[in-house]
Amino acid sequence: MTVSEIAKLAGVSKACVSRYFNHGYVSEEKKKKIKAVVEQTGYVPAKKMQSQQVTKPTIGVIIPKINSESISRMIAGVTQVLNREGYRMLLANTENSVEKEIQYLQSFKLDELAGVIMSATIMTRQHHELLQSFEVPVVILGQNVTEYSCVYHDDYGAAMAMADSLALLGRKHYGAILVTPEDKAAGEARQLGFLDGMKRHNIAVNEKAIVYSDFSLESGYDAAEKLFMQAPETEGIFCATDTIAIGAMQYLKGIGKRVPEDVAITGIGHSRMTEIVTPTLTTAHLFYKSTGVEGADMLLKMIESGIDMKNKLKMGFEVIGQESC
Repeated sequence: MTVSEIAKLAGVSKACVSRYFNHGYVSEEKKKKIKAVVEQTGYVPAKKMQSQQVTKPTIGVIIPKINSESISRMIAGVTQVLNREGYRMLLANTENSVEKEIQYLQSFKLDELAGVIMSATIMTRQHHELLQSFEVPVVILGQNVTEYSCVYHDDYGAAMAMADSLALLGRKHYGAILVTPEDKAAGEARQLGFLDGMKRHNIAVNEKAIVYSDFSLESGYDAAEKLFMQAPETEGIFCATDTIAIGAMQYLKGIGKRVPEDVAITGIGHSRMTEIVTPTLTTAHLFYKSTGVEGADMLLKMIESGIDMKNKLKMGFEVIGQESC
């Protein structure tokens, strides 16, 4: 009798049987099936398998961008927990490529992982299909995705708070540099938060004063140029991220606009650069490292309990009022 034969008789994967014998995550339903087959057959695992608990299993972690400060802070939190509990981490950097995310998910499905942590900017149908086929627990960081356990930010609330900071200046013409609404967190939620914040102050935002950017400083610069070509009267700008805001500030300085005297500006994230640039950037602090800690803790609780709970945790934010607003 082999592991493959046990898996076939129990109607589960070989990896699932391996995790069962090595005390990794297996759902209660599958535990019962494997246990029944083991009892019926009298199967005894090889000594190698019995002694394989030198280190705990591996957690697969998928991130969109290794050189992002927000992502690196989340990974620091994840690593802190996994190191403390003796788990290993298999880190996959997708370089913001949806195709690479899918490839890594397909690869992770074949590996004998104990669980998966994923941070993605866009969740496609393929993402959902692959994640739902995993036999191990999955935790999503940075987005609230209905079908999974998630630790996510209050992107809407943070954006509304930044809209308040701008609106309280009492100016007339406001604009925004946003990221694609396909990104449900930094894109859609922050856009809605900004627009609802403006509405709360009875401020109408000119459609021409809303432009889109990617997550780079260079793109923030280019988006600010486009914004002022379309709406030169703009007196305040909400930016979806700090990096975009700093790029926009560089453009404003280049055309002789003073920040905040001529144009106020805000970001989101509270990266280290917000304290270094001149003027310092008004932003919303998001608790990225704590998000990583909470996400890893959530995953390990599921692994060790054998219950794939669908937990949700929304992190708070803190307004960092500085010189740009």
